[in-house]
Amino acid sequence: MSTEAAREVPAPDRSSRRRRLIEFLDPAERLGEILFGLVMVLTFTLGTGLTVKNGAEGVRELLIAALGCNLAWGLIDGVMVVMHRVSERVRRQRLAHAIRTAASPETGLAIVRSELEPILGPLVGSELRERLYAEVRGRAAALPLERTRVDRADLLAGIASFCLVFFSTIPAALPFLLFADPHLALRVSNLLLLVLLFVVGWRWAAYTSGSRIAWGLAMLMIGTLLVVVAIALGG
Repeated sequence: MSTEAAREVPAPDRSSRRRRLIEFLDPAERLGEILFGLVMVLTFTLGTGLTVKNGAEGVRELLIAALGCNLAWGLIDGVMVVMHRVSERVRRQRLAHAIRTAASPETGLAIVRSELEPILGPLVGSELRERLYAEVRGRAAALPLERTRVDRADLLAGIASFCLVFFSTIPAALPFLLFADPHLALRVSNLLLLVLLFVVGWRWAAYTSGSRIAWGLAMLMIGTLLVVVAIALGG
């Protein structure tokens, strides 16, 4: 390779690699993971405000507890994401097997119809739906059965889920590192987390037909309500 050609090859973009990792989750899943992380942190910062009265030691305990909580739940959520993705593939394999081993083509067609009718019924005319069902039945019957296993995409989706939940703790921790007064830091931390709840709702509105402000306020209220319920139940 010539020097000129080598210069034309772009260097790896670290930010693009991070974006590709996040893209293993769909937008709604990403926002849901962030919401979950924010709610978990708020249960600490809103529910253990008295801890800051113990000064630096109390603040340290609060930060360790919040970080530890989201670390644990990030790991749990990441594993659950992997399990969900694998179980969905297992379900599809079982569906294809049921179609393949159906007693008759009509029985296989009925299986396809029961699976797809709730999705296509309101959108597609009956004649076209029946042609689609017949096409799906024929293709499903011809598909080879493959062993379902955890693949690279599943693991990366789990890692993305963990990162979103865990790093949601960062906005809560920063004020305690920036402000000497623990009470002020706690107020700023809670304010940041509440603002982020609004932002999650604002972004969520992009995938609905609703108002961004309405969705932001709704997510703020829902998140706060979840925190209150968690605290009341001893969470």
